[in-house]
Amino acid sequence: MLVEVLHLLTTPIPWAHRRRGYLRESVLLLSRSRRCRAAWAGHLAESRAAVIAACAGLERRRVAVVLGSGLLQDVPLAHLAARFDAVRLVDAVHLWPARRQARAYPNVTLVTADLIPGRDGADSLAALCGSSDVDFVVSANVLSQLPILPLDRPGFVPPDLGARIVAGHLDGLARLAARVCLLTDVEQVEQDRDGRVTDRIDLLHGIGLGTPDRTWIWDLAPFGEAARHLRQQHRVQAFLDWRGP
Repeated sequence: MLVEVLHLLTTPIPWAHRRRGYLRESVLLLSRSRRCRAAWAGHLAESRAAVIAACAGLERRRVAVVLGSGLLQDVPLAHLAARFDAVRLVDAVHLWPARRQARAYPNVTLVTADLIPGRDGADSLAALCGSSDVDFVVSANVLSQLPILPLDRPGFVPPDLGARIVAGHLDGLARLAARVCLLTDVEQVEQDRDGRVTDRIDLLHGIGLGTPDRTWIWDLAPFGEAARHLRQQHRVQAFLDWRGP
């Protein structure tokens, strides 16, 4: 609890991002990642391996951009920093563990930005990674996260808001000239201890992605994390050269 409070008090973040709840969500994610270290290990390893495979064979390796860099646990930062002239890590919040990792590489920079489509302009991805020197872009397990806080805000929420946010991010990625690696969880399955499915949630709000290059299961909340006799698993897909559905 004390560590969480320290992050909340000391993490540099724009006031608008703090007000929208991004810092709190990032701190909660950090705490869960520590509690579920063993359960998450396979998912994080699969994610890093997919990024490494996706950037293999690129003729030019000038700038790599990671969207939703977060805690950097699913990002092979050392691999990217060694192979690209520059690496930009983009997220709404950069907690201190990620900041310390980034400081180890002189060609890595942190970019603070809200990735929700339309919030920072008509096409925020074009501004962040649409320049001609960007050769590789990773959307790092952020797609399903983008609608969460907007859908939880008080007041009227359009019924199609989640789908519009997901589609907006995908459209932005499809317009980029760089090679795009898309990693995303697409479905949450809740099971009891007898293996019975008690709930399913479409994390992309009805937006289909097509056939992935790789897929795996993320044991997001093992038994005892969210509930004593229930676990939540996410189905994750990786597209090594995303060009749109």
